[in-house]
Amino acid sequence: MSIILWIIFGAIVGWVASLVMGTNDSLVLNIILGIVGAMLGGWLMSFLGESGVTGFNLYSMFVALIGAVILIAIVKAIR
Repeated sequence: MSIILWIIFGAIVGWVASLVMGTNDSLVLNIILGIVGAMLGGWLMSFLGESGVTGFNLYSMFVALIGAVILIAIVKAIR
């Protein structure tokens, strides 16, 4: 994916993850959260033997959402 698609993808996933976890984050933080969550989710899924983020599709959104929710939970636990 191009950098612009990663930013859009990260914004959507980060926003949905912040809604799921009940946080109110800024757009920039949602983008970062979505992109890092996609990396974390992709790593976790490859660790489990599945494919990670494969493009701008529903499966990739689900994988990234799992990673972003885990990331938010870790940050909440540290705070």
